[in-house]
Amino acid sequence: MKITLLVVGKTEDKYLIEGIEKYLSRLKHYIGFNLLVIPDVKNTKNLTEAQQKSKEAELILKQLSNLDMVILMDEKGKKYTSVQFSDYLNKQMIGSVQQITFIIGGPYGFDESVYKRANGSISLSDMTFSHQMVRLFFVEQLYRAFSILKGEPYHHQ
Repeated sequence: MKITLLVVGKTEDKYLIEGIEKYLSRLKHYIGFNLLVIPDVKNTKNLTEAQQKSKEAELILKQLSNLDMVILMDEKGKKYTSVQFSDYLNKQMIGSVQQITFIIGGPYGFDESVYKRANGSISLSDMTFSHQMVRLFFVEQLYRAFSILKGEPYHHQ
């Protein structure tokens, strides 16, 4: 199985970039992983929130193949503990899923067309985080999930 994290806009803060890179280098030991960054939509000052989400959706949907299992990182999504998330990933691998693409949208979330394409959604918390911070939290949880599956001592219960 391969995993892609598709994000809208580049990560700007150095501390987030360093944290993301730390976990990306660790993830390489477990699974094929790709971080795909879609450029921010230009001239957003002249766009409504709905127009911005629509333009982002066009860019997101262009990156997906029909074979991708698409999971949105969304505040209304299913909540997992770290162990439950590792079990979820394990079930996907056992179920012969070839490609999972997790998507972190822009600051306003997703257009309806992206929700329609998705196979599911996951929430990291009841709290709201910036879409840039979620990138770091997600790659850390992905690393944690694989360390749990391998029985490594990173996760404590």
